[in-house]
Order: sequence, then C-alpha cells, then structure tokens
Amino acid sequence: MPSQIKITEVDRVEILSLQDNYIDVTSQDNSHIVKRATPMLDGEIKNSIQAEHGFSAIVRTTAGNSTRTMLFDFGFSPNGAAYNARALGVSMKEVEIMVLSHGHSDHFGGIAELTRMIGKPGIQLVLHPRAFSYPRYLKPLPRFKMFFPRLIREDLEKERIKIIETTRPYSLLDGRVLFLGEIERTTGFEKGFPIAYRKQNGKEEWDPIEDDTAIAMNIKGKGLVVISGCSHSGIINTVNHARKVTGIDKVHAVMGGFHLAGPLFEPIIEVTTEAMKKIDPDYIIPCHCTGRKAVIHMEKEMPDRFIFNMSGTKLTFSA
Repeated sequence: MPSQIKITEVDRVEILSLQDNYIDVTSQDNSHIVKRATPMLDGEIKNSIQAEHGFSAIVRTTAGNSTRTMLFDFGFSPNGAAYNARALGVSMKEVEIMVLSHGHSDHFGGIAELTRMIGKPGIQLVLHPRAFSYPRYLKPLPRFKMFFPRLIREDLEKERIKIIETTRPYSLLDGRVLFLGEIERTTGFEKGFPIAYRKQNGKEEWDPIEDDTAIAMNIKGKGLVVISGCSHSGIINTVNHARKVTGIDKVHAVMGGFHLAGPLFEPIIEVTTEAMKKIDPDYIIPCHCTGRKAVIHMEKEMPDRFIFNMSGTKLTFSA
C-alpha cells in the first residue's frame, strides 16, 4: 500500500454528467447544489438530452481564481456523451487531462469523439494497465458468453492520446485530483462480479476487474469528494481506499456507479447502505449501474443526503 499522498484543497468542485442512465427534463428541482439540464433552445422546447447505460463526467476544480478541468470516463455509445456535450453547450477544449475508471465499454465507448472535440494532440489518458485486458466477458450460463468490446491501445494512439498506465495513486492537475489506482479490497461483502471472466495465456479465469478505480478531491473544510465509475471493487472499499491514501477521513460526497443492480448484487444493498452510513458522507449520489432498488433504498435510508443524478445535471460542492 502506498504512503499517504497529499491532495490539494480546493474551494469548489463542479461535476457535469455528460452521460448517465436517467433523464427527466421536467424535474424542476434545482438548488444551490443541483442544476438540471433544460429542454429549452432558441425559445422552444426542443433541446434533447440523452440517457444511456454509461457514465461520463466533466470535473472542474476551483482554487482561488484558478479553475482546472478534466474528463472522467466517456460513456457507452460512440456519440452519446458527445451529443450531450453539444446539447449542453460545453466547450470540451477546456479539458486538460482524461481518466478512465476501468476497461468496460460503457465507460470508454465515446472516447474517440470526445477526444476529437477536446482537440489537444498528446492529451494524457490515465488508466490502470489492466484496462487493456482482452478477451473479457460475462458468463451468465456455462456455455453462454457476452463479450465486452476491446479497448485497443493502437486506436487510442491513432487519436494522438498519450497513455499513462499506473496501478498506484496518481496526482492530477497539480495535486487537485487523485487517481486512486488499484483499490484495496477489505470488506467481506464486496466480492466482485461473479460472472465476469477473462482469458490469460489462453486459460479462462475469473476477472477481478482490478482496473476498476475512482478519483478523489478535497474541498476545503468539507472533506473528500469521491467519484467512481462502476465500483466493481466495491463502493465502500473505494471510499475507504480514498480515505487511507489521502489521510482524510471526512467524506463530503460519494458519487458514481455502485454496481448494486440485479439479483447478483441486490443481497448486499442493505449492508452497503449501512456501511455508507458509518462513513457518514454529507451527500450520496448513486448513478449509472447502482440499480433502481439500491437507489430507492439509499434515498429512503439517507433522505437528507441523497441526490438523484441525471444526464446533463451539474452538481456544485463548495467550501
């Protein structure tokens, strides 16, 4: 386990979801934290925001008068997150660095188009080296395999992306953001994806998806903001890993996919929620693959801390 890494305090973190699984342009629940996408364009109700089974977010950190911007994950389809970026009027050219949470297609599918929109040859992409593992597949039945599309190194290089591979925590944007690296797995109930497999040296083996990771930021006086992609490592493991490597116990917000959807994971919804209560974040924002039952349960159990995320939603957490 690496020694603690100092993470620079910031005054504000803004998270704009370019893609998530849900959209409701009639919600009208804006607040000082939540800003929803609007369907209005040129005075008419015609601005569509798309939802897909994927995740992508622009993350801005502000300290004093300086704002730095990164892109975390890229969504599912080749053009879904890019479509939303255009519909939301986002200038992708402000993005300085990119991060991939893990090598599954609902997180890297839109990487080519978003990189072209950023338009910075040599822009860095930080990821765990296992993100390039192939073949990877789900095996719900002994003779039935569902293959994940391959993340191909040469395709990224053709887009003039500079690949940074690391299993260890890695500082981004002059220490304002921490790529958490390989997540230490310590809970007894977060056991990974039981039907995930891969081939190594021609032999089939269970895929622990050790490339699954997250990012963390530190808001002055408030604590950590942790954003996960899918939490195949377990969302409790992920948050505890962030606390350990930064040395910061206080957690302000936990956001991202918690991977509690479906019959394989629904049995751990309650224990995960109870563990999250003990972590005691100020806000909990389950996204993407968390699943309807888990989202409803967390809202019921943590109503004053719960925020429902959507495609096009901007969340602002301030000191």
